[in-house]
Parts: sequence; C-alpha cells; structure tokens
Amino acid sequence: MPSAYQGVQCRSQGDPVLYLSNPKGVSRPLRRHVLDAISKLNQQHFDEMGDPETLTRIAQYEMAYRMQAEASDAFDIKLEDPNTLAKYGAQAGGSSYANNCLVARRLAERGVRFIQLFDYGWDSHGSNQGESLTHGFKNKCKDIDQATAALLSDLKERGMLEDTLVVWGGEFGRTPMQENRGGQDNAFAGRDHHPNAYTMWMAGGGVKAGYSHGETDEMGYEVVKDPVSIHDFHATILYLLGFNHKSFTYRYQGLNQGLTGVNEAHIISQILA
Repeated sequence: MPSAYQGVQCRSQGDPVLYLSNPKGVSRPLRRHVLDAISKLNQQHFDEMGDPETLTRIAQYEMAYRMQAEASDAFDIKLEDPNTLAKYGAQAGGSSYANNCLVARRLAERGVRFIQLFDYGWDSHGSNQGESLTHGFKNKCKDIDQATAALLSDLKERGMLEDTLVVWGGEFGRTPMQENRGGQDNAFAGRDHHPNAYTMWMAGGGVKAGYSHGETDEMGYEVVKDPVSIHDFHATILYLLGFNHKSFTYRYQGLNQGLTGVNEAHIISQILA
C-alpha cells in the first residue's frame, strides 16, 4: 500500500518520535509558518511530477505537527502511579517490552487505532554457555507474560477490551526438539526455525475467551487438526475489524491485489464470540 498509510516508528530514548520537539529558538507559530511554506513547495512539485511519495511527505509533516501537542504526554509513563508500573514490570526512562505495553495502553486510551509492539531476543539457537533454553526462554517468557497480562487486565478494567483486538504472535515457531550444532559436545543446544506448527492468540475484540483452536501431533511438529493458514488468520482479523477480506483490495502493478492472497481464505468462525 502507499507509504502514506505506514506507521510512525517510536523510540524508547529521547523524543518518542524523531523531531517531535522544535529546535531551540523555534516557536510553534514559526514552525507552522515554515510547514506551510514547505507544503506549498511540495504541492507544486507533486503537480509537476505526480509522485505520490510527495503527498506522503506532506501528510507526515502535518502529522508530526499535530503530534507535537499530544504525543509527549501520551508516551510519558512517569505519569502512571507506582503500582501500575510495578504491575507491568515497567521502569520510567528505560527500554523494555513492559514499557511498550504500558505506552500501548496510553495510546489506545487516546484513540490510536493501530499499535504494533516488537520484542527482540528470541533467536535462541544456542549459546556457548548452554543457557539459551534453560535461562533465556524462562526469563524472556516471564517478561512477556507479566506485561501482556497487565495490558489485558488494564484494558478490561477500563472497558476497552471488548472493542480492542489484541493479537500476539511471532514470525515462525520453534522445533520441539533441540538442535545439535556443536556436534557431540552439543555446545549449541537451541531450537531451529519451524514454520509447520506454532501458536498465535487473540484476545478481546469479538473472540471467544478460553478457546483453543487446532492441534498438533504429540511432538508438536505437524498440525493434525483444524489447520489455520496465515491468510485464514488475516481474513479473520479483517472480519473482526469490520472488513470483508474478499472485497478489501489495493491496486498494485495494474492488478487489484487481495490482502489475503489469491487462494481462498476462510474466516475462522469457531473462535468468534
């Protein structure tokens, strides 16, 4: 889709969004005057060249200007009480998944429609210390579970969960058996990439609570019941957001492309509340 629809990347240090603060000596009225002049130049360039990226640039400048009045407060978790910070495991001024979850709740409260959180450090193929599975996953899961549970609890307490769809997942699964990269000494005892079977979950936003869909074999290696493709998953998310995935298309290279691919995608009706 055109980059005018792309998200705004947020940062954990400094301004939450690049160039959110005006340079020293630049007032807000002066900033508005400069943006108006830049917008006229960009519009003139678009009228001459027809490059849609120019319109994207205009829109981003305007969004940044509007965000200057609101974003700093939304991202400031120091405004939360100590009990809430402890509930998430968040630390003001730090950088963590817990902080991101708390910011996500603050953004959702302010009407931000789509919020995406990333967490790194899952690529545990192994380590020379052999701790990737015994300690790495354990600590990582604790951090994720505490903050995620706090986010869901907060959304529910505020009456927001029923209108907010929370989706959790990764780019692929992990094999149920360990690797043996280090030979007989097994120095790298991790787990390999595994796209055949893995777990994703959704909460709130019209899905059943406490329902599990699909099963693997006893090894967790292959799906043996109710398989769900990524296109099925996307179709279901679009349905919960109020879109018909069959008609929701975008123009690309002369064709109307479907967001759920060219093969038939199915809504997972069993998980709907």
